[in-house]
Amino acid sequence: MWFAMGDGGGGGVRRRRSRVEVIVEILREALDGANKTRLMYRCNLNFGRFNRYLRELLDAGLLERVAANPEAGMVLYRTTEKGRELLKILEKAGEFLSV
Repeated sequence: MWFAMGDGGGGGVRRRRSRVEVIVEILREALDGANKTRLMYRCNLNFGRFNRYLRELLDAGLLERVAANPEAGMVLYRTTEKGRELLKILEKAGEFLSV
């Protein structure tokens, strides 16, 4: 699949992920809600790059901030309905492109 994670198991040189692939990974990982650290590590992004994507996805209404534990200041990020729709479209496009 076009948006499959990993290097295909071949152990060879990994190609750089496209911008769309990174967005798909973030939206997938945030489907049920995830904190910033989990998203950053699971999507394999450095702090600066992750924050740029996070800001863009929040501004576009594709992710939302959810207060998980307000007293502790814990915030989760969750894929919005708009983000879920985009994710479905991008995954479908990936199916066509991997043919």
